[in-house]
Amino acid sequence: MASVLVVEDDQFVRSALIRHLTEASHTVRSVGTALEALREVAHIGFDVVILDLGLPDLDGAEALKMLRGVTDVPVIIATARDDEAEIVRLLNDGADDYLTKPFSVEHLSARMSAVLRRARGAVAGGEAPSGVVRVGGLTVDPLRRRAALDGVALDLTRREFDLLAFLAGRPGVVVARRELLAEVWQQSYGDDQTIDVHLSWLRRKLGETAASPRYLHTLRGVGVKLEPPR
Repeated sequence: MASVLVVEDDQFVRSALIRHLTEASHTVRSVGTALEALREVAHIGFDVVILDLGLPDLDGAEALKMLRGVTDVPVIIATARDDEAEIVRLLNDGADDYLTKPFSVEHLSARMSAVLRRARGAVAGGEAPSGVVRVGGLTVDPLRRRAALDGVALDLTRREFDLLAFLAGRPGVVVARRELLAEVWQQSYGDDQTIDVHLSWLRRKLGETAASPRYLHTLRGVGVKLEPPR
């Protein structure tokens, strides 16, 4: 069971989503504008937000950026737009997944389950790892979702932590981009730019750059590996 915020101005679609999610034993609140959504997430801890892009007061893409300014809650975009470039931008701006309207309730349930598994720190096999991983001066605690570099806590977004934890669990192993998309983003396909953007943010917090890597090493055309500095 999850706590869900539905942000949708179409009353028919909104009612259908509320009915389906409630029948699936989720706790549901709903609003029809971006500003109402911001107020809700600022005061209530949700497990997932389903965000329509065509809101009356603010475009959903801008609403997503504002949401990311106040919360790390998983966001699934519900949109009638199918432009790939825009979808990539939304993912880069912090969306966890998207659904193109019209979609079935079964499809929504499957996407929600995948997003919630990632948000709750699940890994392949369905169990959260309990061991703290140490790679050089980097410490990653998957269970408590904490990471530190040389004893200093790292302020990571949920997606940055997922990416770091996945790579840290395979030190020295080159992980293909396709595998990163499948395991970290729960996507069977996507644009490499999504990975590059998050790697760039993560490198910045690790005090390195792509030109002068310490922990994160990109092998062009192959993948990414994390290993201790030499």
